[in-house]
Amino acid sequence: MWGPSHFCLIMCLWACLDALPVAVDKTKVSPPVEDVEPPESVDTGLHYDRYLREVIDFLEKDPHFREKLHNTDMEDIKQGKLAKELDFVSHHVRTKLDELKRQEVNRLRTLIKVKQDMNGEKGMTVDHKALLKQFEHLNHMNPYTFEVEDLDRLIKSATNDLENFDKERHEDFKKYEMTKEHERKEHLKTLDEEARQKEEEHYEEMKKKHADHPKINHPGSQDQLKEVWEDADGLDPNEFDPKTFFNLHDTNGDGYFDEQELEALFTKELEKVYDPTHEEDDMMEMEEERLRMREHVMNEVDTNRDRLVSRDEFITATNRKEFLEPDGWETLEQNPMYTEEELREFEQHLALEEQDLNLRSNELLKQREELERQQEQLNAQKMELQQVGDAILIFFVAIFSYLLSTFPHSHYHYSNKSHYHYCNGK
Repeated sequence: MWGPSHFCLIMCLWACLDALPVAVDKTKVSPPVEDVEPPESVDTGLHYDRYLREVIDFLEKDPHFREKLHNTDMEDIKQGKLAKELDFVSHHVRTKLDELKRQEVNRLRTLIKVKQDMNGEKGMTVDHKALLKQFEHLNHMNPYTFEVEDLDRLIKSATNDLENFDKERHEDFKKYEMTKEHERKEHLKTLDEEARQKEEEHYEEMKKKHADHPKINHPGSQDQLKEVWEDADGLDPNEFDPKTFFNLHDTNGDGYFDEQELEALFTKELEKVYDPTHEEDDMMEMEEERLRMREHVMNEVDTNRDRLVSRDEFITATNRKEFLEPDGWETLEQNPMYTEEELREFEQHLALEEQDLNLRSNELLKQREELERQQEQLNAQKMELQQVGDAILIFFVAIFSYLLSTFPHSHYHYSNKSHYHYCNGK
């Protein structure tokens, strides 16, 4: 069963849940079931997710490594002390790890080859540094055997990548928002004055409509959790109990809230703002809002920063003043992802990229025209050579025809003369 030590090892399976609010009897609350196998773990989002899972699964099958894993704290894992235990695992496990590494190296090599070919076809420069970064989670200089260095690299890469995963998601969302605004502005430029005014009025109307929603409770506050308690769990809000609430939503019963379990608690609040059937609501923005809520609760409650909220951390948080009297929560429309200056810089960057693409396109067009010109020259030369060849052939045919027309007569005359002298005894 995946426990806290597994999470510390890779910080990536995120407690292996597909967490959703649990349906319960409205009059009874059952205690958590012990030793329940967790659901299949969610995708970490890392490009080496499958390799990571398979390595950990096979290491778990070794009794020595499993024992060390459960008895090693997070800092020792990060510092590579657990990786050294690889030397003591069974031969069967090591053999399987060797095979997994070879498969991963082959996968990455194929992926890089495809990227290089695609960039070459587009006339783009290959970013070798970025391509080599794909190999940071293993030692590709030794593609045949899985060594201590490979496990150490895998642990450190997964830890670092996941610690920066949310940051990268925020940056991707910011680019998404700026791209959306840029495309809207570019579209307005194609319209006449009347159509542009109507489009602007519609845009402002949609913004106002989206902002007109019920009050959003502060994520992780008593008011927010009570709504889940009442609406999702079907229990009396006046009988709200933090310990019972934790047991209900710790869906795998391991004594921790992971990130997915926490994010599932915010669905009710998000539904107040976002509806997939409404034109004014963007589901990409909803997921960003969910991420912001989860990060906020983690920052307030996860005191040991292990990306898990333990039962004790949760109960302690419910006794704070902030839990009972939270500040207001600003949604995305109240807290924009970018400034006007950032948007201008982004648009300038897009303009430079477009200019660069146009230059490359012009260069390719010139190269094509030059190749076509050279092909025309080759075709002309080929025609000239063919004409010369035909002339030479005609010449030789004429000579040969002339010889054929004269040679048989000379031969006949000579033969008759020889016959005459022979018959006369000469």
